[in-house]
Amino acid sequence: MIPYRIIHADDHVMFRQGIRNLIEKIAGFQISGEVNDGLELLELLKVSVPDLIILDIAMPKLRGLEALREVKKHYPKVKILILTMHDNEEFVRQAVTGKADGFILKEEPSSELIQAIKDIRVGKKYFSPRLSGALLSFIGAEEPTVVLSNREKEVLQCLARGMSTQDISDSLYISIHTIRRHRYNIMQKLKLRSTAEMIKYAISKGYIE
Repeated sequence: MIPYRIIHADDHVMFRQGIRNLIEKIAGFQISGEVNDGLELLELLKVSVPDLIILDIAMPKLRGLEALREVKKHYPKVKILILTMHDNEEFVRQAVTGKADGFILKEEPSSELIQAIKDIRVGKKYFSPRLSGALLSFIGAEEPTVVLSNREKEVLQCLARGMSTQDISDSLYISIHTIRRHRYNIMQKLKLRSTAEMIKYAISKGYIE
C-alpha cells in the first residue's frame, strides 16, 4: 500500500515531533518531510511533492498564508491543512480564499487532526467546529450549495440531538423506513459518513446548539 505522504511546515521542532509521532502511528500515513518556514517548504517541493501539507500560519521568512497561495498556484493538486493557534477571522478568510482544504486549531484534541487528514484524503474539506458560526457560514458560501429538503433538515436535527429512529418516527409522524431513507439521502448529499459528522454539520449550520 502506497503511504499517504505528508509534509509538516512549522517552526517549532518539538511540536513537529509530536505530530510525527501521532500521525505515523496511523496505518497508511507517513511524514515525508519537515520544514521550518514557507521558503524551506517551497524548496522541498522542488524535489518531493506530497499528498498533503500541514501548514502553520506564524512562521519566519515566508508565512503560512503566503506559502499557501504559492503552493496552490504551482502544485494545485496538493492538499493543504492549516494547523495553527490563531483563530483570527481574517486568517480564516484568507485560508478559505486561498483554497485551503482545512483549518483546525492547535488546541483541538489529536483526534480532530486525524479526522481532518482522513477527510481531506477522500476529497472532503475540514474546518474546526470551534470556529465561529459567522466564519462557518462564510466557509459554506465558498463551497457548492447543498440543498436539503425541509423534512431532511427536520430528520437531521433529530438525529443530531441523539433521538432514536422510533422517537423521530413518533415525533414527525413518519415511518421508520422513511427516516432511514432520509438519513441515507442526507449523508449522500453532504458526503458524511457517521452520526458524529452529522452532529458537527448540524452545529455548523445552526440547526442545533
